Amino acid sequence: MDDLKEEIAATAARMVVEEGLEYGSAKRRAAKQLGVSARAALPDNDQLEAAVQEYIALFCADTQPQELQALRQLALEWMERLAPFRPHVGGAVWHGTATRRSDIYLQLFCDDPKSAEIALIDGGVRFEARSVPGLHGEMVDALSVHALCRPLNEQVGVHLLVYDLDDVRGALQPDARGRRPRGDAAALRRLLQDAAHD
Repeated sequence: MDDLKEEIAATAARMVVEEGLEYGSAKRRAAKQLGVSARAALPDNDQLEAAVQEYIALFCADTQPQELQALRQLALEWMERLAPFRPHVGGAVWHGTATRRSDIYLQLFCDDPKSAEIALIDGGVRFEARSVPGLHGEMVDALSVHALCRPLNEQVGVHLLVYDLDDVRGALQPDARGRRPRGDAAALRRLLQDAAHD
């Protein structure tokens, strides 16, 4: 059973890195591709993240660090632009597994949930609004924009998930491995500076 989970994780990791799929859809597609029953136990996100790190180390070690830096820089630009909404970055860009196929996920913590939308409209930013599952499974507004990442010369999806200001405390609780699941602009700046000194 564990071998099967590892095989699903390895297949899903390739889809995450090469196609930019989200973890959930990558796991389901990998299971289907391998002919695994829909009821079979899938690898958890930690197992998939480890497989993604392994895949990057094997196949993308020469390009991924620069791609990650470019995406983190773009995320920081958007965080500075959206500073009044207390933005935090999460996902692959925060955890260091992002590649040129990855999107950027920013959580905004607002006094008024509509204020972020109004700020984008006032700034002439075109976006698509939809609802997605949030931090605790509840539906939240997601405002998705396409932004040019100049170093990569590619359009990147920047997804702004809008939360109530009170949600910020719970959003910073360490995960099962003791890591912060997201960081603010100052924390992201530190990651960029640390990488520049490596």
